[in-house]
Amino acid sequence: MEDWSADAEQLADLLVAAEDIKAFLDGLAVLGASVMSRVTETRIECAVTLERRKRISTIGGSSDKAMVLDRIEQTLGEGPCVEALTRDRPVLLEDSLSSPQWSEYCQALSAAGMRSTLGVPMELEQGASAVLNFFAPIPGSFSSRAVESALTFAGVAGKALRLAVRITVLNENAADLDAAMNNRSVIDTACGVIISQNRCTPQEAFDILRKASNDRNQKLHDLARILVAGVPAHQQAHET
Repeated sequence: MEDWSADAEQLADLLVAAEDIKAFLDGLAVLGASVMSRVTETRIECAVTLERRKRISTIGGSSDKAMVLDRIEQTLGEGPCVEALTRDRPVLLEDSLSSPQWSEYCQALSAAGMRSTLGVPMELEQGASAVLNFFAPIPGSFSSRAVESALTFAGVAGKALRLAVRITVLNENAADLDAAMNNRSVIDTACGVIISQNRCTPQEAFDILRKASNDRNQKLHDLARILVAGVPAHQQAHET
């Protein structure tokens, strides 16, 4: 039986060391290629496609070639990876030269020097989905044992990826909150400037700023920044 403890440890190390979700996906793809090369005794390339918010957002690859191979499928909108992601089940292309499916994709895959592909979905939380795409230069490389190994690896990798996505979402939410707070601050300062210049109430100042934003077809916080930028710092401090 395959021992996955070392691979799980590598995934944990990747999770700690990766600077962002793209770096983690690249590392995951490199590890996936290594695992499947070991199982099949063939040089395997691997790509990982992560879909969030109903759009394909991030692709990681074991190499530049793996990235190109994955983009072929995404561009054409057909192939094992696309089907695995859509149907949430493993999809195998045994030989691109004899398969009756995905004729355009099979031609492009063969031209790129690959003959077999295996797409394996990973279980993520609601709002996100991912698939591992393995590429082999030899037809029939993915035996039943290899497919079973790919499924096991996907289960192990999916746990790490779920945590990576959670961390990414938390970071994005924190960044959105910081941006919202910064926008609120500059709007308040701009309203202070308008109050000082027009001797009006805070609500009237905000209404003036909002009307100007609508008239100019400009975002409220962008217009506020322009207004604040034109006022000396010492005057801003007095007005806020």
